[in-house]
Amino acid sequence: MSALKKAHRLKKELSLLDVYAIATATTISGGFFLLPGLIAARAGSTVPLVYLIAVIPLIPALLSMIELSTAMPKAGGLYYFLDRSMGPLIGTIGGLGTWLALALKTAFALIGMGAYLELFFPELPLQPLAVGLALLFGAINLLGAKKTGIFQVILLVGLLLILGWFSISGMVQIESHHFANFFSGSFHVIFSSAGMAVVSYVGLTKIASVAEEVKNPEKTLPLGIFLALGTVIVIYEVGTAVMVGIVPLETLSGDLTPAASAANFLSGSTGALFITIAAILSFSAVANAGILSGSRYPLAMSRDHILPNFFRSLGKNRAPQKAIYATVVLIVLCLVLFDPTKIAKLGSAFLLLIFSLICLAIIVMRESHIESYDPGYRSPLYPWMHLFGIIAPLWLIGEMGWFPTLFIFSLLTVGIVWYIVYARKRVVRNGAIFHVFARLGKHRYTDLDTELRGILQEKGLRDQDPFDAIIASATLLDIHTETTFEEVVKKAAARLDKHFPGRYEILVKNFIQETRAGANPVTHGVALPHIRLADIQHPQLVMVRALQGIQIDIDDQYLADHHQLKRVYALFFLVSPEEDPGQHLRILAQIATHVETENFMEQWLSAKNEQEMKEILLRDEHFLSVTVQTNGKASQFIDRSIQELELPENCLIVLIHRNGNVLVPRGNTQLLNGDRLTIIGDKKGIRKLYDQYQKG
Repeated sequence: MSALKKAHRLKKELSLLDVYAIATATTISGGFFLLPGLIAARAGSTVPLVYLIAVIPLIPALLSMIELSTAMPKAGGLYYFLDRSMGPLIGTIGGLGTWLALALKTAFALIGMGAYLELFFPELPLQPLAVGLALLFGAINLLGAKKTGIFQVILLVGLLLILGWFSISGMVQIESHHFANFFSGSFHVIFSSAGMAVVSYVGLTKIASVAEEVKNPEKTLPLGIFLALGTVIVIYEVGTAVMVGIVPLETLSGDLTPAASAANFLSGSTGALFITIAAILSFSAVANAGILSGSRYPLAMSRDHILPNFFRSLGKNRAPQKAIYATVVLIVLCLVLFDPTKIAKLGSAFLLLIFSLICLAIIVMRESHIESYDPGYRSPLYPWMHLFGIIAPLWLIGEMGWFPTLFIFSLLTVGIVWYIVYARKRVVRNGAIFHVFARLGKHRYTDLDTELRGILQEKGLRDQDPFDAIIASATLLDIHTETTFEEVVKKAAARLDKHFPGRYEILVKNFIQETRAGANPVTHGVALPHIRLADIQHPQLVMVRALQGIQIDIDDQYLADHHQLKRVYALFFLVSPEEDPGQHLRILAQIATHVETENFMEQWLSAKNEQEMKEILLRDEHFLSVTVQTNGKASQFIDRSIQELELPENCLIVLIHRNGNVLVPRGNTQLLNGDRLTIIGDKKGIRKLYDQYQKG
């Protein structure tokens, strides 16, 4: 599957604050306000230790999830990662199961909200209230992800203020004798309780399912999730220590409103009221984001034909309406069928299995050696941390008892049956594991590499990628007569040989063979021959404009008609260091983004000179064209040398168009009236120059 058309993509509108708010506010919910009482009934005063143990198997999975999210920021998160790494059967199981697990987590939050509301409104019926709240938050999600993100930020600010008061006031009133029998229980009870507490950290994984809607995911996702993880660990450890240290164990055990009980001990009914407000804010955030992230699973599975097509339809706010409706219905069913303890156990058990599979997915993706797998963040300690992340969750599931284990096997069975009966005949896709098989002499699924290249194109360049400098320094061949592809390749290779002496024959051979074999992109009247070489330091580019067109004979063994004649008018010969395949592919993807625009070819063929041709490819936010004129804003540049100009930091004049010629400037080059300057730089510097010399 190639990259989705823009009309079918979700809008990228979630910022770092939105990511942090969604991950944090959706994590500090039932795990803080409801679950400590249930855990205290099993594990006594060791509740803080239980929460600390519960986060350990999550850390390898969380780091793995961040890596996969920065490589493949697509809706469906955990489902998408499992499907693309291990194939659609595992993807079906993981997608259906995670969708249900998120529904269970959301149902758990709604029960908690109802329990706290009952403290002040005891006449309210708990189950109908929870169902009504599910419908309310479903309606909010129909407004779109940005509205949901703003709602999360508001909820988080209020939540953290109240929890700050609770923690500071509570720490000074802890009674140490409440922890006297801290290690009196068995380790089996502690670890089985930790397995149940895993659901407390699920909010941290929810953000992966909305990664497609995150701005600059390679930076925003890791930072947002790490900040949320640190916040959550501190709040859980301090908060549960306050609850155990203030509330007698016999009162705390089984209490569905343990935080309110502790606040009542601290400040009476006023304290209980404040913490109830915080609980309602938190549970609202969980329910809201639970529907947001949960609905992206049927959306993504529908895109891949694993679920029916109607789940992929987007409303006027680009929200997946039918997927939201289905998620709300699933949450209501969980509310009707299960009690709170069972919901916590079942949700935790399946997520533990998913955590194990996510760590396995990292091993599969890395061992597949797919060059277009290009994460912005790489999880550390490979593969040992990932092997631990595979084993530890499975062991915790065993500690939780037979009921969660039976539930997992039931979900596995449902997923397998659904795949065999419905999805298998509709899906023509395999995962990265087939690339691992290819290394062993078996199968390979080439479309996955194509899909990942499409994702690279959607993600765009990284800040350190020297794309603008490569374009500015590129050599141009402007060919006005009929010629052959072979002759053009020889001319381009001769220009590149000046930068890489002794590589002429290698360049000619590879450019011709790879392009004719269909390995290099040839589309929209453009060819992108490219090669990576060992022992070179910097990428180089030769751009070719062929006004009469050049015919290329493509012999692609994967096409029904092997030989296809294609005429191209633009060729971009790119050579990059062998050691950085990711950067090489990102530069190619950025060129492809420009040449696929609707008016590229018209601009390319009508460009008057080299400067105009290069400016077609430069990114708007990273370059500026300024004309030096006596009556213009840049008149102060006249008769001054470039080294005398006070340009913003990281901004550079790379081309000068003067009297029909293009000059490559030096520090002592003197600017004249009528010069047209091409300037490249970072966004901040270019914006400053724009405000000075072009705006208004």
